[in-house]
Amino acid sequence: MRKDSYFSRRLASFGYAFSGIAAFLRSEPHARIHLVATIVVTAAGCWYKLSRMEWILLIITIAVVWVSEMLNTVIEKIMDHLSPDYHPRVKWIKDVAAGAVLIAAIAAAGIGALIFIPHIL
Repeated sequence: MRKDSYFSRRLASFGYAFSGIAAFLRSEPHARIHLVATIVVTAAGCWYKLSRMEWILLIITIAVVWVSEMLNTVIEKIMDHLSPDYHPRVKWIKDVAAGAVLIAAIAAAGIGALIFIPHIL
């Protein structure tokens, strides 16, 4: 098999993606908070034997929070690189990106409450 075959390039791209996830977890405190929350919620889902639909909603919700946090981090890093000094437009961009994460987290908390409260009560 050639080194630059389609399969080897696809395999390498997965390696890059996992490397990015690992870098995110190592460098970002919020990533570690999301990891702990994901583990706790997943364990609770197993404990309460969630339905298939509850798992689907939970997985989508977890993914949305992770993706929004990762994109927020990328936006912050890009803006810090492009504009190391304070700039009001950069602040606006970073604030809006952080707001997106907050909305995802609030929605996740609401969905988690709707899923878990009936099981707890």
